[in-house]
Amino acid sequence: MRLQIVGGGKMGEALLGGVLASGWAQPGDVAVVELSEDRRAVLATQHPSLVIRASVSSAEDAIIAVKPQYVGDVAADLYAHGCERMLSIAAGVTLDTIEAAAPDAAVVRCMPNTPSLVGKGASAIAAGKCATDADLDWAEEILTSVGLVVRLPEGDLDAVTGVSGSGPAYVFHLAEGLIAAGIEQGLTPEVADTLARQTILGAATLMTESGEDPAVLRENVTSPGGTTAAGLAVFADADLIGLVGKVVDAAVQRSVELGQS
Repeated sequence: MRLQIVGGGKMGEALLGGVLASGWAQPGDVAVVELSEDRRAVLATQHPSLVIRASVSSAEDAIIAVKPQYVGDVAADLYAHGCERMLSIAAGVTLDTIEAAAPDAAVVRCMPNTPSLVGKGASAIAAGKCATDADLDWAEEILTSVGLVVRLPEGDLDAVTGVSGSGPAYVFHLAEGLIAAGIEQGLTPEVADTLARQTILGAATLMTESGEDPAVLRENVTSPGGTTAAGLAVFADADLIGLVGKVVDAAVQRSVELGQS
C-alpha cells in the first residue's frame, strides 16, 4: 500500500481526491482508515475501488487527518505498524508532539485550508527533525494536487493558521455581510446571494491572475467622490485593516495555545 490516509473526513477526502485526480496514485495504492461506520459507507459509495478500513495497518507513508486530540495516538499506532513517513494536517499539533509518538519517523507538518476541497487550497509545510528534502518533496506533491504549497519553518505555522488556515471563514463572513446588506437594500435573497458569490469569485480571480498589488486594484476601482470611495470611507472610519489584524492575531494566539496543550 503506497499511502494510508487516517481520517476520512472532509480534508482527508479532499486529499484523497487530489492524489487520485492528479494521477499521483491509483485507488489500489491508497487506503483510508475511518472509525465511523457511517462515514466508511459514504466513502465506499463515492470511491468503490478504494480500500477502506476501520483501523491502521502496515504502510510506509501516511497522512494524519484526524482531530488534533487524536494525533499523538494515531502517530504512535502508525509507527507501531512500521510507518516511516507521516504528513500531519492537524491544526496546532507540533512536530515535537508527533515525533514523541513516532521516534525516528520522517514527519512533515502541514497547515492546509478548506478551499483544498475544490482544488484551490493554500498549504504551508514544515519539516521535522528526521524529514529530508525528499520528504518535503513527497508532501508537496500530495498537497499540490489540491492547491498551492509553501515551505516554511514550523515557527511560522501559527501565523499561517491565522492568515490562510482560518482566512476562508473571514471571506465567508464578508459574503454573509454583503448578502444581508443587499437584502436590506431591497434585493431578493437569491439575487443578493448570487451577486455576492460572483463578486468575491471575480475579485479573487482578478487579484490572482493580474498579479497586481491589492492596493493598486482597490485604487483602480475607486473613483474620487464615487460610490466605491463612499463605501471604503466607512471601512476606513471603522479601521478595517486594524480590525483584520486583531482577527488574525486572535486566531494565531489560539493556534499557539493549541500547540501548548
